[in-house]
Amino acid sequence: MKKFMVKFVGILVVLGAAFGLGYFVGQLPISEKNSTIDNLKSQMTNLSRNVVDTTMGIPASLRSRQGLLDAKSRLIQAKSDLLDRNYGNASKELATAADLLDQAGQAERDSGRTATLKAMAGKAREVKLELSMGKTVPRARLDEIQKEVDSYLGQ
Repeated sequence: MKKFMVKFVGILVVLGAAFGLGYFVGQLPISEKNSTIDNLKSQMTNLSRNVVDTTMGIPASLRSRQGLLDAKSRLIQAKSDLLDRNYGNASKELATAADLLDQAGQAERDSGRTATLKAMAGKAREVKLELSMGKTVPRARLDEIQKEVDSYLGQ
């Protein structure tokens, strides 16, 4: 029902705008109509160009942001597993977090911030390696990586 109402209101707005534009153009003298129509065409061309330029980067940005959020959740889960002394699961979570950070870096190729995400992924892999070798890893190292992800998300 809600979709129907949104479509209905959208159609009403479009029809109202078309009626208003037709009325406006109909009231102008013929000499002004041509210049007004040309002006309107150029404004619409500029507007459509701006919309396309603005929306081109949105999907990559959303993929990158989702990857960062997923990586953060995996880091938090790894910290939880460390507290529970479940080092195998913590190692798996860190590997997944590193992969997600790499994927987020690939999604942001064009922005030039890939190196930062690769560095974060490298830190996560280092901690994973230490865990898999049986070394104790302080939770502060995971806190540091999480803070870097948080600061990156805040940008």
